[in-house]
Amino acid sequence: MDCVFCKIVNNQISAKKVYEDEKVLAFYDLEPAAPEHILIIPKEHISSANQLTKENCNLVGHIFFVASKLASELGIDDGYRIVNNCGEDAGQSVKHLHFHLLGGRKFTWPPG
Repeated sequence: MDCVFCKIVNNQISAKKVYEDEKVLAFYDLEPAAPEHILIIPKEHISSANQLTKENCNLVGHIFFVASKLASELGIDDGYRIVNNCGEDAGQSVKHLHFHLLGGRKFTWPPG
Protein backbone atom coordinates (compact mmCIF):
# COMPACT_ATOMS: atom_id res chain seq x y z
CA MET A 1 0.00 0.00 0.00
CA ASP A 2 1.31 3.42 -0.90
CA CYS A 3 -0.29 5.35 1.98
CA VAL A 4 1.98 7.91 3.65
CA PHE A 5 0.16 7.57 6.99
CA CYS A 6 0.44 3.77 6.93
CA LYS A 7 4.16 4.23 6.31
CA ILE A 8 4.35 6.49 9.37
CA VAL A 9 2.46 3.89 11.45
CA ASN A 10 4.93 1.22 10.24
CA ASN A 11 7.97 3.47 10.94
CA GLN A 12 8.93 3.57 7.26
CA ILE A 13 8.65 7.37 7.36
CA SER A 14 9.57 9.37 10.44
CA ALA A 15 7.22 11.79 12.17
CA LYS A 16 7.37 13.86 15.34
CA LYS A 17 5.08 11.64 17.40
CA VAL A 18 3.25 12.99 20.45
CA TYR A 19 1.03 10.02 21.32
CA GLU A 20 0.70 6.35 20.43
CA ASP A 21 -1.35 3.44 21.69
CA GLU A 22 -2.58 0.18 20.18
CA LYS A 23 -5.31 1.96 18.15
CA VAL A 24 -4.04 5.41 17.16
CA LEU A 25 -1.00 7.52 16.46
CA ALA A 26 -0.71 11.30 16.86
CA PHE A 27 2.04 13.44 15.36
CA TYR A 28 2.79 17.03 14.38
CA ASP A 29 1.55 18.21 10.98
CA LEU A 30 4.38 19.18 8.62
CA GLU A 31 2.44 22.24 7.40
CA PRO A 32 0.83 23.62 10.57
CA ALA A 33 -2.24 25.85 10.31
CA ALA A 34 -2.02 26.82 13.99
CA PRO A 35 0.68 27.01 16.68
CA GLU A 36 -0.38 23.53 17.78
CA HIS A 37 -1.38 21.28 14.86
CA ILE A 38 -1.48 17.56 15.54
CA LEU A 39 -2.75 14.82 13.24
CA ILE A 40 -4.50 11.90 14.94
CA ILE A 41 -4.86 8.78 12.81
CA PRO A 42 -6.09 5.24 13.35
CA LYS A 43 -3.40 2.63 12.88
CA GLU A 44 -5.88 0.62 10.84
CA HIS A 45 -6.13 1.90 7.27
CA ILE A 46 -9.56 3.42 6.77
CA SER A 47 -9.70 5.62 3.66
CA SER A 48 -12.13 8.24 4.98
CA ALA A 49 -15.10 8.80 7.27
CA ASN A 50 -17.20 7.32 4.46
CA GLN A 51 -15.60 3.93 5.16
CA LEU A 52 -16.54 3.82 8.85
CA THR A 53 -18.60 0.78 9.72
CA LYS A 54 -20.61 -0.46 12.66
CA GLU A 55 -17.56 -2.56 13.59
CA ASN A 56 -14.95 0.22 13.56
CA CYS A 57 -16.90 3.40 14.41
CA ASN A 58 -15.93 3.27 18.13
CA LEU A 59 -12.46 4.25 16.96
CA VAL A 60 -13.70 7.81 16.35
CA GLY A 61 -14.74 8.13 20.01
CA HIS A 62 -11.27 6.98 21.03
CA ILE A 63 -9.70 9.54 18.70
CA PHE A 64 -11.75 12.32 20.31
CA PHE A 65 -10.72 11.08 23.76
CA VAL A 66 -7.06 11.23 22.70
CA ALA A 67 -7.61 14.72 21.22
CA SER A 68 -9.00 15.95 24.54
CA LYS A 69 -6.07 14.43 26.44
CA LEU A 70 -3.55 16.02 24.05
CA ALA A 71 -5.31 19.41 24.18
CA SER A 72 -4.96 19.38 27.95
CA GLU A 73 -1.29 18.34 27.80
CA LEU A 74 -0.54 21.03 25.20
CA GLY A 75 -2.32 23.70 27.24
CA ILE A 76 -4.88 24.48 24.53
CA ASP A 77 -7.93 23.03 26.28
CA ASP A 78 -9.43 26.53 26.64
CA GLY A 79 -10.18 26.45 22.90
CA TYR A 80 -9.27 24.10 20.10
CA ARG A 81 -10.69 22.70 16.90
CA ILE A 82 -10.93 19.11 15.69
CA VAL A 83 -11.29 18.84 11.91
CA ASN A 84 -11.90 15.92 9.57
CA ASN A 85 -11.91 16.47 5.83
CA CYS A 86 -13.87 13.80 3.97
CA GLY A 87 -13.24 13.59 0.24
CA GLU A 88 -11.29 15.70 -2.22
CA ASP A 89 -13.94 18.44 -2.41
CA ALA A 90 -13.52 18.95 1.36
CA GLY A 91 -9.72 19.08 1.11
CA GLN A 92 -8.79 15.52 2.09
CA SER A 93 -5.33 15.10 0.56
CA VAL A 94 -4.30 11.82 2.24
CA LYS A 95 -6.70 8.92 1.75
CA HIS A 96 -6.40 7.69 5.35
CA LEU A 97 -8.89 8.77 8.00
CA HIS A 98 -7.33 11.51 10.09
CA PHE A 99 -8.31 14.31 12.40
CA HIS A 100 -6.55 17.65 12.79
CA LEU A 101 -6.24 18.95 16.35
CA LEU A 102 -5.66 22.71 16.06
CA GLY A 103 -5.09 25.20 18.86
CA GLY A 104 -3.00 27.97 20.26
CA ARG A 105 -4.76 30.79 18.42
CA LYS A 106 -8.23 32.31 17.97
CA PHE A 107 -10.36 30.78 15.25
CA THR A 108 -13.13 32.41 13.23
CA TRP A 109 -16.32 30.98 11.80
CA PRO A 110 -17.00 30.03 9.14
CA PRO A 111 -13.58 28.72 8.19
CA GLY A 112 -12.35 29.40 4.65
